[in-house]
Amino acid sequence: MSTGHILVVDDEPSMLRYLQTVLELDSYRVSTASNGLEAVEKVQRDSPDLVLLDMVMPGADGLETLQRIRETRPSTKVVMLSCVRDTRKVAQAMRLGAQDYLSKPVQKEEMDEVLRFCLETSEPAEPGAGDAIEVADGVYFFSATTQMRHLRAQAMQVAKFDFPVLILGESGTGKEVLAQLIHKYSDRSHRTFMKINCAAMPSELLESELFGYEPGAFTGAIKSKPGKFELCNKGTLLLDEIGEMSPALQAKLLQVLQDGQFSRLGGRGTVKVDVRVLAATNINMPQAIAQKTFREDLYYRLNSFVLRMPSLRERRDEIPMMLRHFMIHLADRYACAPLNVSPRLVDACENYPWPGNIRELENFVKRFLVLGDEATAIAELQRGIARSNGNGSEVASQEKTAQPQPDLKEMVRNLKNGAEMEVIAQVLEETAWNRKRAATKLNISYKALLYKIRQYDIRPRQAS
Repeated sequence: MSTGHILVVDDEPSMLRYLQTVLELDSYRVSTASNGLEAVEKVQRDSPDLVLLDMVMPGADGLETLQRIRETRPSTKVVMLSCVRDTRKVAQAMRLGAQDYLSKPVQKEEMDEVLRFCLETSEPAEPGAGDAIEVADGVYFFSATTQMRHLRAQAMQVAKFDFPVLILGESGTGKEVLAQLIHKYSDRSHRTFMKINCAAMPSELLESELFGYEPGAFTGAIKSKPGKFELCNKGTLLLDEIGEMSPALQAKLLQVLQDGQFSRLGGRGTVKVDVRVLAATNINMPQAIAQKTFREDLYYRLNSFVLRMPSLRERRDEIPMMLRHFMIHLADRYACAPLNVSPRLVDACENYPWPGNIRELENFVKRFLVLGDEATAIAELQRGIARSNGNGSEVASQEKTAQPQPDLKEMVRNLKNGAEMEVIAQVLEETAWNRKRAATKLNISYKALLYKIRQYDIRPRQAS
């Protein structure tokens, strides 16, 4: 009848027995786990086709367990089980890569439809689904392309080895996020992660910030103060924009990397520290070495392992995922409803060069969320494209038209899709997101409704 291996995860023994019995009667191969840790171990060991995962459990809850499953087995399909209608948690689960969710008590008919949809869909999940690892509170590392998954795997591997890492890449690509990913998967993850921007202050002030000072070291130094190296002892220190550090200060940094000790400004003794140093820069390092603005010996001390963050232009396939992520995250931050990201807006974003990379994309989404005008947002992108091409007349023309003029077929298709999406979203809200009832009201199959929800990226509205 049915085939496939399903792992059921729930801390309630009665729920485990019920789901196991029902699923085995339908000829599924079923295994069970009563907590998140056991679930992750069984996913790694047995590679089930699908996981039914309870949202609320003691210890590692459903969201934490989901994230661990996505990190270790990204292709594993997960359906969440929730006994409460928490739209924020549901939205977060879908963003982390859950295929769907079922409300408790689980209805057999609804579960059958969800299982059929998940197990019969052989293609991978929507590009980018679940490929966003939270490395700090509200900070995510995106890896929806082969290139970025390879970079993520490298970072996780190098995280285990306690030596410096040099991170290269343009401004705004997320070098700091990559550094936080390394810290998260290192043995120092329970210790301090600290960042200092070497370009943000003069050399003398930067030296005191890094190494601290003693009373009398300079005018105004009335008491001793520890520096970042001392405050970050046993932890990880990111030296951002290290290419802007003065050669004199580079020499002192080299001593710390070699000996693990230094002197405070105005101090006579030495301070010993155990700090893992990560360094990031957007400069051309070989050129800086040739021009004597960066010490060659420091470069070779730092580049035990080099990781390069690609520009957003090199990872355009991730733009749709980033747009959705920033829209949900920023809407939550500003307590407003997220806006729909239409295919036209996605296309415009994918064609834009993004000189400011991910930082620029996030700011663009912020402006779009505040203004709520898609035509203005698209026109802004097109003016940027025209500027990058040096075509001033095209800029003026686009400012007059304010938006691109699609052909008749595209206009009809966009109108049809927009109307269909609005109707489906309205019926889902009317039925409190009971998708079985919504499908009946819409006179379509449950499976068709699931496809439409994914197609238009329809999400529950968060309660204000």
